[in-house]
Amino acid sequence: MDQRPVGARQARELLRVAFGPSLVALVVIAAIVLLQLLIANSDMTGALGAIASMWLGVHLVPVSIGGAELGVLPLMPALAMVWGTARTTAAATSPNASWFVTRWVVASALGGPLLIAAIALAVVHDAASVLTELQTPHALRAFGGVLAVHAIGAMVGVGSRIGGRLMAPTSGRASLPAWLPDAVRAAVAGVLALVGLSGVVMAGSLVVHWSTMDELYSITDSMFGQFSLTVLSVLYIPNVLIGTAAVAVGSSAHVGLATFSSFTVFGGDIPALPVLAAVPSPPLGPVWVALLIVAAASAVAVGQQCARRPLPVGPAMGKVIVASALAALTMALLGYAGGGRLGNFGDVGVDQTTFGPAVFLWFAGIGALTVVMAGGVARRPRAPKTVVAPDPDVDPESDVEADAAPLPQSEPDSDDAEPEHGPEVVGDEPLEAESEAEAGVEAADQADTPPDPPNDTANDIVDDPEEHFMADDDGPPGTH
Repeated sequence: MDQRPVGARQARELLRVAFGPSLVALVVIAAIVLLQLLIANSDMTGALGAIASMWLGVHLVPVSIGGAELGVLPLMPALAMVWGTARTTAAATSPNASWFVTRWVVASALGGPLLIAAIALAVVHDAASVLTELQTPHALRAFGGVLAVHAIGAMVGVGSRIGGRLMAPTSGRASLPAWLPDAVRAAVAGVLALVGLSGVVMAGSLVVHWSTMDELYSITDSMFGQFSLTVLSVLYIPNVLIGTAAVAVGSSAHVGLATFSSFTVFGGDIPALPVLAAVPSPPLGPVWVALLIVAAASAVAVGQQCARRPLPVGPAMGKVIVASALAALTMALLGYAGGGRLGNFGDVGVDQTTFGPAVFLWFAGIGALTVVMAGGVARRPRAPKTVVAPDPDVDPESDVEADAAPLPQSEPDSDDAEPEHGPEVVGDEPLEAESEAEAGVEAADQADTPPDPPNDTANDIVDDPEEHFMADDDGPPGTH
């Protein structure tokens, strides 16, 4: 157990968040640069400038050498930097930490890399005075790239720890929809499915164009040169995957004048990078069917994730739309980060005007259909019938008596009215109509009447009970 004060532990964690991922990247870059210079038997004149330029390149800052701009930088190091920032910020953030501490964690995750970026720009500017071929990148572009990479990592790391608190309602704002985490999960599943299936297509294309890849490797005879081409190809794999995904959803990717889409292919010069052997060659053929299957399968993955918890029609469709929008935004951002200018080859990347909308349409359309077919739409429960509670002040027996009471009789007409002189006489005797209530009153009066005085003669006759029994063969009394 750490016995240091809380302030010292927090200061150490903030320093790790601020400089940990950036220093690790600097060490790896320095090792690669020094190894390259050592193998090439070169002096260490421009070592610091090369290290600073490569560190900025990791954050997708364009590098200019000899007037040629290298704007298409590999996405693999940038994604690794995002992952490192997210991991360190998540480790330094407690789910129950105060907002003050959380803000300090985010500020450290952004402040440390910005400080290193300023130092790197100064080093590159100083090296450019000695190495005339090296040019200092634009300061605003450099700070913007570093800030974007580490901001995304900090958002992912901190959000994974305090996401539940952000979902809870507060006094100042309403609560977010309960299905929002499911939408984020569905968007991640859709992006991973699209990129993964695009990787399968890319691997199959590399196998088909194996001879082209062998020709690209033959530009160098040294073992170290081929190893360097292999490492560079691995770093550029995410860029090629994004281009394949753009072709799969119906958009297009281009390398200079060469354009590739699901329906047409225009050839052109491509860089001598072995991984680019996966690009299709004209004519395209029926491979576009497989590409459409990739897009549809990725959309089905989004729908299946959205259908895990059934909701009514409105929230269910809202979940699909939000997930599709997040996935489209992510793919568009990756497409923008993986593109740029590549020297004399021209612009390299995907068609930004159609890439994001195409991803959204595929995921929203097929995803919504999958949600309906997978049972992700629940019927609204019927409103229960309102049952009126009985009034405790009302006596139920009085209600029963009121229900059992006879209905009021209408007054007879003047023609049928009974004469005032008395009841109707039929024959010599009048009709005596007595109600049940009058009979009951008379019976009660009779019950209250005391019995007659005892008769001794009757008692004498009743005293002998055997006189009242008669055998089967006996006749009536007095016959014997």
